Amino acid sequence: MKVLIIEDETLSAEHLTSLLHKTNRNIEVVKYLDTVKATIQAFEEGISADLIFLDIHLADGNSFEIFSKINIKIPVIFTTAYDQYAIKAFKQNSIDYLLKPISLQDIQFALDKYDSQQHTHQTQMIENMMAAYHQINKTFKTRFMVKLGQSIETVATEDIHHFDTKESISFLITKGGQRFPVDYTLDQLETFLQPKVFFRINRKVIIQFASISKVNTYFNGRLAVGTKFLEGDARIVSRERVNDFKLWLDDKI
Repeated sequence: MKVLIIEDETLSAEHLTSLLHKTNRNIEVVKYLDTVKATIQAFEEGISADLIFLDIHLADGNSFEIFSKINIKIPVIFTTAYDQYAIKAFKQNSIDYLLKPISLQDIQFALDKYDSQQHTHQTQMIENMMAAYHQINKTFKTRFMVKLGQSIETVATEDIHHFDTKESISFLITKGGQRFPVDYTLDQLETFLQPKVFFRINRKVIIQFASISKVNTYFNGRLAVGTKFLEGDARIVSRERVNDFKLWLDDKI
């Protein structure tokens, strides 16, 4: 098996090579590459391999730039130092990855997975990986513009208690109890807000984590949040959102 290693840290590349040689497989590392530019050039010149180990961050940029320039049909196992939250997104999109520091067991598992997935459509895998990457690195809103009398002001997201909707109008409610209409639907707001900080507990409310003082069990498998400016059904976590809400509270989403 011919392997191409794209990694900008020499020690990491050598460590990976050493582990590959310990797998009792007939593996030949055909080349080390350490930049996006060098990788694109190598493929344009016809370099070939059976499998690529690819670091996400390279010396001159991130490796996804490679896929925007050239069509790589060789299976890829990504290596990364991303945290577990990011890794979860990659894993859900069926991309092989190795979390640094890499162990021999990690290598064995990844190669076994490669053997079982050689017929997986590589183009779709790369597209999914890039979508996950862009979602993780998405820039979320840090403030909202609101109208206060005749003036325009901004509200920082850390000062927001929750968002809700009434008669098809969405409102931003501050931690001080001020209520401002905003020109977004709750569906749109979900895409603008940092998901580790804000959660949509039901059809009508998106709440900030710091606004929740307690959580109680409620009728029919639902939960009720204890919070300053929500009452009645508005404070109830809908049944279909309960499991995700628990994961969110535990910082597992």
